[in-house]
Amino acid sequence: MMEKAENIKKILKKNGCAAVAFSGGADSSLLAYLAKQSLDEQAIAVTANLSSLAEGELEDARRIAREIGIQHFIVDYDEFSEAGFVENSPDRCYYCKRGLFKHIKRVAEKHGIGVVVDGTNASEMKGHRPGYQAAIEAGVLMPYVKCGVTAREIRAISKKIGLSTFDKPAMACLSSRFPYGQKITLESLRRVDLAEAYLKKSGLTQLRVRDHDNLARIEVEPKQFDIILHKSAEIHSYLKKLGFKYVTLDIKGFRSGSMDEC
Repeated sequence: MMEKAENIKKILKKNGCAAVAFSGGADSSLLAYLAKQSLDEQAIAVTANLSSLAEGELEDARRIAREIGIQHFIVDYDEFSEAGFVENSPDRCYYCKRGLFKHIKRVAEKHGIGVVVDGTNASEMKGHRPGYQAAIEAGVLMPYVKCGVTAREIRAISKKIGLSTFDKPAMACLSSRFPYGQKITLESLRRVDLAEAYLKKSGLTQLRVRDHDNLARIEVEPKQFDIILHKSAEIHSYLKKLGFKYVTLDIKGFRSGSMDEC
């Protein structure tokens, strides 16, 4: 496992520089740490400030970048300006990531960095991954994929080296909460964000609120079903105030990419 981490450092060092597409999640944080260790000042982290970012995530990215000690830059990115995003087709992530990598490349080039790296891991090589295609087309380097590093290994390595993100819940962008074909609006993103922030205050860790127009489908890990059921009345009341007519608990539990099951 640690040999894989060393191999990634060798890859990064061979390229001579790296701009890490940095969300502050477990994957990109370890990658930023390895880049900093192998390249020092020739490594930077770039975070996009976009509407699909959940509440608190931008500040969290700032905090983690300080923890790692890597130079950190924020770039404003309006994903709504990307053709194909609002319509929310199955390839929505392709259009969003295509624009995102363009923005990150501009920041990188401004600071003399010619290589962009992304934290896509080997566990994500199954299922529908249009964002992966966007990364390939943009010439983005994906060291975890090249070295066969899985999501579980990333967390284990992070824990071993003392990164605080080793147990941070996985967090996909808010636009992943909508079924394909349902148009995405600023208002609907805000509604989902408020709903999830509210549920987190109840002690829930890994969760999603899937927005099916008038219906909110809550996904949490089965071991935390009791939290939802115990507070069902107040949860229902709050989400109705946000504009949902119906509030449901998905008995299959949390799973990443559940919208691809349809």
